[in-house]
Amino acid sequence: MIERMSRTEPAIPKQTRAERVYTLIREAILRGDFGPGQALKPQELAEQHGVSLAVVREALLRAVGEGLADRHPNRGFAVPGFSDMRWQEIAEARRIIEPNVLRLSVRRGDLDWESRVRATHHRLTRTAVYTPESGQFFSDEWSEAHRVFHRTLLDGCGNPILLDSFDRLWTASELARRWSVHRTPARDFVDEHRRLEEAALARDADAAAAVLVQHLTLTAAGLTIDTNEEA
Repeated sequence: MIERMSRTEPAIPKQTRAERVYTLIREAILRGDFGPGQALKPQELAEQHGVSLAVVREALLRAVGEGLADRHPNRGFAVPGFSDMRWQEIAEARRIIEPNVLRLSVRRGDLDWESRVRATHHRLTRTAVYTPESGQFFSDEWSEAHRVFHRTLLDGCGNPILLDSFDRLWTASELARRWSVHRTPARDFVDEHRRLEEAALARDADAAAAVLVQHLTLTAAGLTIDTNEEA
C-alpha cells in the first residue's frame, strides 16, 4: 500500500493554485492587460487559467486587499479607476510612514545594511527601465529592482511591522506609480535615487527623509496633474 501511494502523483494544493492565479492576475494588471476601471470577470479568468471559480475569487480578494482591484457590490471585481482619490490617500500614507521609517533605518542600520543599499542602488542604475516587451510600462526587472532598493533603504529599521506596512502600501501604489511615471517622462529618477542613497549612507536622517518626501510627492503630483488635464 505504501509503495502504491508513493507512485501516485500528488495533487496540486488549492493554496498553490490560488497563489499561481493571483500572481498571473497581478502581473496582468500591472502590465496593463486590464485598463483602469475594467471589469475582472471571475468566470472568464477561471476558464483562462483552468481553475475553479473559488480559486479565482480567492485570488481576486487578495488583489483587493493589496489595492490592485476593487470589489463593487452587485457588480463584481474591477481594476481601480485612474482618478480614484485612493491613489492620493496612499501617497499621503507613504509620505507619513516611509520617511519616519527611513530615519530609524539610517540611525540603526549596520555595515551590512550599508553594503546592501549600495548593491541594490547599483542594480537599479544598471537595469533597463523600459524594454520592447514592456511597452509603455516599466520593465518587470526594473520594477523589482526599484522595489528592492526602496525596501532595503528601510530594512535597517529592524521593525518587521513597519516593513510589512511598507510592503502593503508599495503594492497598493504600484499601479498609480507606473501610470504617473509614464505620464511624467521628464523626471530624473536616476538623480532622485542617487540623492536617496547618498543621504542615507551619509547617515543624515533628516536629509534622507526630506529627499524621500520629495520623491514620493513628485509621483503623486504627476498623477494629479494628468488627472486634471484629462478632466
